[in-house]
Amino acid sequence: MHVNTKTIAFAAAFLLGLACTLTGCSNRDPLRGGGGSGDGTIVVGSQDYYSNEIIAEIYAQALEEKGYSVDRQFLIGQREVYMPEVESGRIGVIPEYTGSLLQYYRKNAASADAGQIHEQLAKALPKGLTLLDQSEATDQDSYVVTKEFAKKHSLESIGDLARVRGLKLGGNSELETRPFGPKGLKSVYGVDATFTPIEDSGGPLTLKALRSGQVQVVNIFSANPALDAGDLVVLKDPKKMFMPSHVVPLTSGKLPAGAAAVLNRISAELTAEDLVSMNAESVDKGKPAATIASDWLEKHDVA
Repeated sequence: MHVNTKTIAFAAAFLLGLACTLTGCSNRDPLRGGGGSGDGTIVVGSQDYYSNEIIAEIYAQALEEKGYSVDRQFLIGQREVYMPEVESGRIGVIPEYTGSLLQYYRKNAASADAGQIHEQLAKALPKGLTLLDQSEATDQDSYVVTKEFAKKHSLESIGDLARVRGLKLGGNSELETRPFGPKGLKSVYGVDATFTPIEDSGGPLTLKALRSGQVQVVNIFSANPALDAGDLVVLKDPKKMFMPSHVVPLTSGKLPAGAAAVLNRISAELTAEDLVSMNAESVDKGKPAATIASDWLEKHDVA
């Protein structure tokens, strides 16, 4: 009987693929290939957010300086997109934000203490994920209006928005389902708002929509240099709907101890002022993340 070897090879490959599909084949090890002091390649990821990319680039360059091989997987989406990649081990380390990540895993979590949030988050993480030291730097969610709009409606805190009719809220599409999105505005502060998705993480499109009156309130991260422009007002959050969110390295799989030590030293050096300054270098001067990261590392001994 004549046997077609190509057919056999194809069938074997198909069955192997089917087996992987059914059993969920995955590799939790973030170290791929060779190099990097014999420890393989560390996959460093970042959100689709310029500030997060800068921090990820700092991680990547510092690790390379210590002899590790790094694979950059940057600007890969928001948390709903990249966390499955982290949980599967395909991303070895990514800069995260403590409060918002805790709310991702525990929607009803509530705390205003940074230390408690870090501790709760470490316990909430799925098996295989590790939280390293958090930095002083924060970049948390906030609700922002124009100074003119705040004056017109006597706005100081988020709750004051309850007396504004026809309120439109703008932000990334995932904000619509976040605990502090439209539902949170209603349940915590009694504010009714319709939602308008604007996909640039509080960037130029969001600011244009706010200043033009297309929306009246927007979600902007606290380290955004635009908040220093003078024409915007960050509304106070007396009920702590937004949890403090400190920058922290999140790792998966078996990250080498030496690599973790490098990332922890970065956290010890990174300040809130640093983050705002680096963000301004990106937004106002158009510097690439690699240059901004290199400049920061020249001023800080994390080796």
